[in-house]
Amino acid sequence: MSTSARYRGVFPVAPTTFTETGELDLASQKRCIDFMIDAGSNGLCILANFSEQFVLSDDERELLTKTILEHVAGRVPVIVTTTHFSTRVCVERSRRAQAMGAAMVMVMPPYHGATIRVPEAQTYEFFTTLSDAIDIPIMIQDAPVSGTVLSAPFLARMAKEIEHVAYFKIETAGAAAKLRELIRLGGDAIEGPWDGEEAITLLPDLDAGATGSMTGGAYPDGIRRIVDAYAAGRRDDAIGEYTRWLPLINCENRQGGLLSAKALMQEGGVIACEAPRHPFPPMHPATRAGLIETARRLDPLVLRWGR
Repeated sequence: MSTSARYRGVFPVAPTTFTETGELDLASQKRCIDFMIDAGSNGLCILANFSEQFVLSDDERELLTKTILEHVAGRVPVIVTTTHFSTRVCVERSRRAQAMGAAMVMVMPPYHGATIRVPEAQTYEFFTTLSDAIDIPIMIQDAPVSGTVLSAPFLARMAKEIEHVAYFKIETAGAAAKLRELIRLGGDAIEGPWDGEEAITLLPDLDAGATGSMTGGAYPDGIRRIVDAYAAGRRDDAIGEYTRWLPLINCENRQGGLLSAKALMQEGGVIACEAPRHPFPPMHPATRAGLIETARRLDPLVLRWGR
């Protein structure tokens, strides 16, 4: 594993903010970004699945990318998700993101719906073509939603043979074991072995060698306490912080899902509206109540912007 990684630490996913009627709320979006930076994010990721990227038009993606990157103005590095089944479209998205100032692109393997996949050979060609088209790192997102099996040997091979493939967000079952094997097989080509899935497996993933974590966006300062302690060699402190924050992590990962960050941000006065865009269902009131109660019990300041 590389000892000179360009990016490490906590890079949470920014939610996309809408009005009650489903329009983009760019004023709230900017406050959301400011909050996440103020709360200690080492960097950000935008347009990911937890950003509800699947309900956005191409024009809205462009607008959000431009708006957010201009608003961040270099304060932290920003990863832009550019996933698309088409190699051509993914390349075009990635080139535009790079031109607007993205530090990295995050991409899932080509997939569509529940059954349309491509063989390893075409996946390899997909990432090779993408790498040849840009000059910034590529993070491969290995998550169950794609339904594509990406073995550790295959990922390690791509890291060694494809120039800009250097970061990996591992969210599959047994993530720690896969990270450990990926690092063993890929060596220095694995610049960024990262954890995801709202940090529900963060501690074992750190033990396996993860150097980054891409979580939900509502409490990056809490995740930083875990990751920073671990990176400083204070594993017992990291375990203590992980134990403390795990109930809220569980609420996000297993209960409220991708709407959790927006619910916490609205409750804390960061954004005006937590509603998803139709047809995605709103969070059940009982689930929301449990989320807010858990956050308040953990630390009242979790729900206060500028904490």
